[in-house]
Amino acid sequence: MNPENDMNIIFVGKRHGKSRVLSVRLPVALFVLAMILAVMGSAAWLGYRVATSQQEVSTVGVSGPVVEEWQARLKAQQDELEALRTLSGQQADALTLRLGEMQGRLLRLDAMGQRLVESGLVASEEFDFDQPAAVGGPEDGLVGESFRAPELEQMISQLETRIEDRAQQLHLLDTLISHKRIEDERFVAGRPITWGWLSSRYGYRSDPFTGRRAWHAGVDLAGKEGSDIIAVAAGVVTHAGERNGYGNLVEVDHGDGLVTRYAHCKTISVQVGDVVQKGQVVALMGSTGRSTGPHVHFEVLRNGKSENPEHYIQRASR
Repeated sequence: MNPENDMNIIFVGKRHGKSRVLSVRLPVALFVLAMILAVMGSAAWLGYRVATSQQEVSTVGVSGPVVEEWQARLKAQQDELEALRTLSGQQADALTLRLGEMQGRLLRLDAMGQRLVESGLVASEEFDFDQPAAVGGPEDGLVGESFRAPELEQMISQLETRIEDRAQQLHLLDTLISHKRIEDERFVAGRPITWGWLSSRYGYRSDPFTGRRAWHAGVDLAGKEGSDIIAVAAGVVTHAGERNGYGNLVEVDHGDGLVTRYAHCKTISVQVGDVVQKGQVVALMGSTGRSTGPHVHFEVLRNGKSENPEHYIQRASR
């Protein structure tokens, strides 16, 4: 053999590091090496093709029915979320509307409560309708939770019922107070002048013009000419003008058959049909008609019969 054409292959053993030498001819070694490289190249190419095929199969599978199914689920969830948002918005709008109505009712209740305070039936220092109700209490150490929509709606419904009940009670009380106020206004009491003195009493007297015994159906209250003559109670004006003997006369009907008259007026400030309030100026003091000087002749009639006006004047001091 030609040593130049031979190739030595050395094998090293795992045990004791022993080695063996194998002499192989160069053409044979080159052939074996070429075969090994060919096998390795074929294996690499085959692995690449297998990996590429799996990727294509995976891509085709995902881009087909699986993707469509997930897209459909995602669309359904989006639609459901949108529906929930719409429903929540509608519920919020409904609750907002109901809260607005409740605020309006509370404003009316506050106004009625303020009227009660102004009427004097409720102590203003105890009930201040301009301030919120005082509340409080210790913390229990627990973290509070937000109310859910159904619970909140139930609470609002209960509050609406309570507000309606309180509104009816306050309305009834306000009606009673109004009626009482009307009765107080219609209650004939006090003097028909703001300043002056009693110059002639009710009953028989000596007539100032003839000196004879004559019936005086009212009282005379003298004062300064042009001073105010006021209504002693609320009512409707049934006469406002001149009448024989009375001069300029104002007559007011207070209901229940009760009428008051204010005579010898210098001028009259009201007209027939006017509704006058207690204490309202109806005329100015004068000396018209059968009169000896500035005064007001004050009469009180019940069912057409005269009564002693002093009894009604004295009511104001009781």
